[in-house]
Amino acid sequence: MRGYLIVATALAIACGAAVGQTYRWVDDQGRVHYTQTPPPPGARDVQKKNLEQSGAAASADLPYATQQAAKNFPVKLYAQKPCAPCDDARASLVKRSVPFSEVDVLTQRELDEVKAISGKTDLPLVVVGSLFQSGFQKELINGLLDTAGYPASGPPLPVEALRKPDPSAAPAPSRPSPIAAEPGADSK
Repeated sequence: MRGYLIVATALAIACGAAVGQTYRWVDDQGRVHYTQTPPPPGARDVQKKNLEQSGAAASADLPYATQQAAKNFPVKLYAQKPCAPCDDARASLVKRSVPFSEVDVLTQRELDEVKAISGKTDLPLVVVGSLFQSGFQKELINGLLDTAGYPASGPPLPVEALRKPDPSAAPAPSRPSPIAAEPGADSK
């Protein structure tokens, strides 16, 4: 039994070192191959791909249910700094280990985007797939995440590991000017 344990441990270490390394190569018949083992000597157009550098390693730390929910119902947080309710919404996402993209609402364009989604300018705005919650109400945000299939808890990860860059975000202006919510808007 002890021998099996030693062999299993050695295999786990060897596999762990190989995770993330992928090869793309073309054989002599012109077929493209993707493998985790080095290509044969006659391979052409060999490319090494390290998946850990592409961000796949961070998602590998997440439970399968979280990865599936993030794929099917991506989360986007619209927030400002300083904004206590925005900080609370961010902390709720981090506590549940939910990957999310964040949009800093700094310009009229971002504020118009918030209004187009929710009909209001209340922040934070949490978008889960096609559903949203404006303002911070922990129970309602958790309800959206539950409906999307996000687990109630996950491994503790830093916010940097969960926050993804927003692909639609424009470069931030050189001198940010926060936009206040409409008078009388409730941001709780």
